[in-house]
Amino acid sequence: MARLAEDEITNRLAAVTRWTRTGDTITRTVQAPTFLAGIAIVSAIAQAAEEANHHPDIDIRWRNVTFALTTHDAGDALTARDFDLAERIDAIAAEHGA
Repeated sequence: MARLAEDEITNRLAAVTRWTRTGDTITRTVQAPTFLAGIAIVSAIAQAAEEANHHPDIDIRWRNVTFALTTHDAGDALTARDFDLAERIDAIAAEHGA
């Protein structure tokens, strides 16, 4: 997987407005309506991540779930896989009311 150039990162980040960039990682925290909804979000995203063979770091704190994405196979760089999964995470979170 090829690293994205800075202009590509800027363009892709503009499309996932709830995500923030720190170095070569993008992150987003979602707030689920309940703790169990947060767990359901994590479960659905785990399935999507497994299908994509691209796995986020996940931190669960009651109803707040934080996702962090970078591509380890590309030397901990941002790639299209990160932004593709970010879009999927956004959709799954919205489906669960987050």
